[in-house]
Amino acid sequence: MTGHHQALALCLFSTFVAVTLAITTWVGRNRQGSAEEFYAGGRLFSPMENGFAIAGDYVSAASFLGVPGLIALFGYDGLLYVVGFLVAWLVVLFLVAELVRNCGRFTLADVVAARMRERPVRIAAGTSSVTVCVLYLVAQMVGAGSLVALLLGGTSAAARVWTVIGVGALMVIYVSMGGMRATTWIQIVKAVLLLAGTVALTVLVLVRFHGDFDRLLLTAAERSGHGDAFLAPGLKYGRDWTARFDFFSLGLALVLGTAGLPHILSRFYTVPTARAARRSALWSIGLIGGFYLMTIVLGFGAAAIVGPQAIRGSNAAGNTAIPLLALDLGGGADSTGGTVFFAVLAAVAFATILAVVAGITLASSAAVAHDLYASLRRGRARRHSEVAVARVASVGIGAAAIALGLLARDLNVAFLVGLAFAVAASANLPALLYSLFWRGFTTRGAVWAVYGGLVPALVLVALSPVVSGSPESLFPGLDFQYFPLRNPGLVSIPMGFLAGWLGTVTSSETPDEAKHAETEVRSLTGAGAV
Repeated sequence: MTGHHQALALCLFSTFVAVTLAITTWVGRNRQGSAEEFYAGGRLFSPMENGFAIAGDYVSAASFLGVPGLIALFGYDGLLYVVGFLVAWLVVLFLVAELVRNCGRFTLADVVAARMRERPVRIAAGTSSVTVCVLYLVAQMVGAGSLVALLLGGTSAAARVWTVIGVGALMVIYVSMGGMRATTWIQIVKAVLLLAGTVALTVLVLVRFHGDFDRLLLTAAERSGHGDAFLAPGLKYGRDWTARFDFFSLGLALVLGTAGLPHILSRFYTVPTARAARRSALWSIGLIGGFYLMTIVLGFGAAAIVGPQAIRGSNAAGNTAIPLLALDLGGGADSTGGTVFFAVLAAVAFATILAVVAGITLASSAAVAHDLYASLRRGRARRHSEVAVARVASVGIGAAAIALGLLARDLNVAFLVGLAFAVAASANLPALLYSLFWRGFTTRGAVWAVYGGLVPALVLVALSPVVSGSPESLFPGLDFQYFPLRNPGLVSIPMGFLAGWLGTVTSSETPDEAKHAETEVRSLTGAGAV
């Protein structure tokens, strides 16, 4: 990268950071300091605003950087992420959005604990929520490091380290100063920028091939070095039965994981009614669906125009396919158009990372304060002290995400998000669905459902090729790989549901019929909702 590239991109980075910090400062000066304001933005957002914010929250570095990179490297098999991320929203729309908005207040634990003994359920759900959020944050940190390494020529390890630290510091500032309202507006701005950049890039790819999508696919297959196999299933997930089971595991995690993501569920509390929550989901599905359709064009476009070899040479995991594609479409590395387009797309990607980490950090700090802290204080925590704890918690969560992000810097960001989805689907979703739809569900069942999915998911990841036993592992020099799959969802998700059922049927607790009836009426009609 030339000094001109670096200067322009860094200028655009700085502009976005300055604008978002101004938003945060302005919102921070006008906030009331209440828990409802900090956690839910006063519940004042319209369905359209919240829909754009959800899209900004959901379309992360994994979607913008990781998914096109996987399509560019593995062709058809990379499309699994597109299908999984999009189909997951049908689960959210039909099973979760309205019911969660009616039953909860700020967090996932509010819904699960509505008819249980609150303390053990809140501790379990809060612990799970923080774990999922930290895993998700790691992916964003890795994306930020890859992006700036490309900007600086890929030669400075120190630059990647300081980038990850800088992103962590900014996300702490956004959350601690501005809360949900500032985070929401940052996500709306980011969603508009991202969709505009993606549309422009998609149009340029199609123009390059004169609108002939068949020609685009054939060129991508030719440059991939795999021929027709690039356009058929099995290049990444069809080598053997282990790879095929990994395919099933990843697909299951992606489709079921979204409904258990704390930062997505918390967005439904920022609108005034359940109807607004459902309309928010519809807006987000439209925006997210359009984006993922364009990533298909961008992924195959990167393979056809840049080439998988060049992408791997820049970043082995494929995380830099989009910036390299923008550079080529703009006219090349030495052209003014290439410089400008690369800088704009790199800045949009950086904005994507900053907005998403702010939303995730807010959700995780809310889980620490509203669920863990309030439970350990046995209900004596006041709302203003909860908010103070949430601000402090954002610092600790940021530090953990920075450390893990530096450790996992060579993994694909979409793959890392797949792990977070697997943990969310294993630990959060069983407890959530059982509490909403099973009349006989008990406190023991809720606690067992959470830990019965969370612990196996984390243990299986630790014993998988992700951590040791292969050159691409976090610790390539070690080998304690005993679980063959890279994603644990195929095993850990059924274990979460099984543990919730087993805990309930072995419990001596008598389900509270009155509370269940109250929860059912509230979830379906909105009567008594906050």
